[in-house]
Amino acid sequence: MKIVVVGAGLGGVAAAVGLHRTGHEVTLFERAAELREAGTGIVVMPNGLRALDALGLADDVRGHDMRDGQWGLRDRLGRPLLVTGLSQAQQVVGTPAMIVRAELHRALRAPLPPGLVRTGIPVERLEADLTGVTVVSDGEPVARADAVIAADGNGSKLRAQLFPGHPGLRRTGRMDLRGMLSRPPGMASDLLVGQLVDRRTGAMFGLFPVGEDRLYWFTDSVLDGPPPEADEARRQMLSLMADWHPLVPALIEATPPADIYVDPIARLAEPLPSFAVGRIALLGDAAHAMSPDLGQGSSQAFEDAAALTRHLTGGGPADVVQRLLAYDAERRPSANRMMRGAARQSRLTSQTGVTAWLRDTLLRAVPSRLAARQLAALWHA
Repeated sequence: MKIVVVGAGLGGVAAAVGLHRTGHEVTLFERAAELREAGTGIVVMPNGLRALDALGLADDVRGHDMRDGQWGLRDRLGRPLLVTGLSQAQQVVGTPAMIVRAELHRALRAPLPPGLVRTGIPVERLEADLTGVTVVSDGEPVARADAVIAADGNGSKLRAQLFPGHPGLRRTGRMDLRGMLSRPPGMASDLLVGQLVDRRTGAMFGLFPVGEDRLYWFTDSVLDGPPPEADEARRQMLSLMADWHPLVPALIEATPPADIYVDPIARLAEPLPSFAVGRIALLGDAAHAMSPDLGQGSSQAFEDAAALTRHLTGGGPADVVQRLLAYDAERRPSANRMMRGAARQSRLTSQTGVTAWLRDTLLRAVPSRLAARQLAALWHA
């Protein structure tokens, strides 16, 4: 079949590779002038790694497995709330991987033949009929396909075209500030692979190792109005977290400005009624944009890519509609559960006052032998 993938983010690239390898004639359209990914670190959860395994893309990622440290929630001073050894957690949820986003994108796109990718082409709409889909850019048709995979991100224009009555994205009123830096010499590992929460402000700080010598950190805090520039956002976080565990402000301050990113946190206002409409399927954030609280954004996109590849393998043009409906039936319930789980986790960690005090008290009361199971429930919905 002729299949067009719109959007060359992590999920779109993974889908393009999977579909190409199963014999389809694939074209990948990307609005940017070149294939690239900016940003910091990214967690690929065990379910995402299994999806990459199914696509034959997991080898490079599995070399970045997280194996050391204490995993869990702590208060702002680093005192444990719900913590377990990472090796114990792995027995319940498997081993996640932590990798630089740009390195992951390079590894995923490496199998794509150069002629398959067309950059600098913003797809503005899709015109579907009974026999196929016409892809339109700048008012002109640029391709005709038997099926189209819309992987154009959380602000997806194609989602809005397919579901004009859907409310789309909604900001959560919170800000994500994140950065990467070299690991300071002699730094203790007790705060690695975990999150610190503050019941006074509802703010959160997360920290993960990236390989042997780098660290990825992020913050989640209240956002009033438009997001500030990265330098101003860093100043705000340094002020807000000045009396946290000393490592927190030290890492934020030591991160080079060029390696800091800031975004308002947003998610779909409500789940979509379907991930497939006729010959068009939605993938990744275009289908189920969620808050980052479970670290499942990329992993869900990889599950989408693996499911689409499996359902379309061996199919012809006449089979597309039914096969995409099967994809929807498989993926939508699971992805929507994860969306709801991410929203619950956000509410849990952003509590303040008496509610947050009660949360901390209950978390501290969880027996250590059950901590891994509780963390599995938190991060794997």
